[in-house]
Amino acid sequence: MAQSPTLPPLDIWLLVRAHPYGPIGTTATLADALTATYGSRFAVWHTSELLLGVQDGRLFLRTLGGQEVPAPKVVCVRQTPGSMHHDREVTLLRHLERMGATLINPLEAHLTCRNKVWQLQELALAGLPVPNSLSYTTSPLDGVVQTPGLDTPCVVKSANGHGGKRVFLAPDLTMLRDVAGSLADEVPVVFQQYVAPSHGRDLRVVVVDGEAVAAELRTARDGALASNLARGGSATLCRGRYPEAEALAVRAAQSLGLTIAGVDLLFSATGEHTVCEVNAVPGWRPGMTTVIPAVIDCIDRRLDAYRLAEGPNSPALRRSSPTLRT
Repeated sequence: MAQSPTLPPLDIWLLVRAHPYGPIGTTATLADALTATYGSRFAVWHTSELLLGVQDGRLFLRTLGGQEVPAPKVVCVRQTPGSMHHDREVTLLRHLERMGATLINPLEAHLTCRNKVWQLQELALAGLPVPNSLSYTTSPLDGVVQTPGLDTPCVVKSANGHGGKRVFLAPDLTMLRDVAGSLADEVPVVFQQYVAPSHGRDLRVVVVDGEAVAAELRTARDGALASNLARGGSATLCRGRYPEAEALAVRAAQSLGLTIAGVDLLFSATGEHTVCEVNAVPGWRPGMTTVIPAVIDCIDRRLDAYRLAEGPNSPALRRSSPTLRT
């Protein structure tokens, strides 16, 4: 077989989904910043552009046009875990890790965040406050909603939903039993304790490398339950206003193995906070000017680790432009 042409090796990738690409919003801003910082050492790749496999006992990546693609040193993953498929995006991330790339966030952390029950398991084992929750495996949903101990009102959410979608408040058992037959069966739902003082509002904390670098108070529109900005909510920047909550967010991210995380916290009547859920691919608003410099510093630390591992004669891997440090 003829040797395929090989693309130049790069230090950093931003890995995004093919459709929709954009990259829009947060991802677009991050891509621009990484381009300005790392120049030709950085590239954006779509999952749809890559083939993966094994040839002569060696793992490879290849473009659809047949060019060999060396694995980068660091991959910043911008794919929502809830939409990942094990036979598709997850397999690519696993392939990259096996080729020696460092993923931000690691694959195992993405998988944990993909399932809200998996999150709750880890958060509870770490001793962090989470709402009481109930889910199931192969039981029929019609039977689950009849089980003793299922208290209402409760929040009903898909085990792998994201962006505030497939979430609603069930005010009583009658309503819950009425809608059970209309809920999709392919993915379990989670029945979660309704934290009334936090109805329509929560605190989003962005954590990068063990530090709370941004926070915002989010408020729902028209009395809705979910306060996600994607669902029409509004937000006010508030970093430093809730230091105990920010410390809790850092612990939540660490318990899930996340380098970069968006931690959503609920408000209690006594002023304490509860971890609602943790996002492995968080968005952030333009006013959160501390996030991108923190992400770049995080990438630099991973590149430094490669440089040290390769020995004193390895070329410098840090950024070529210091303009974003100011």
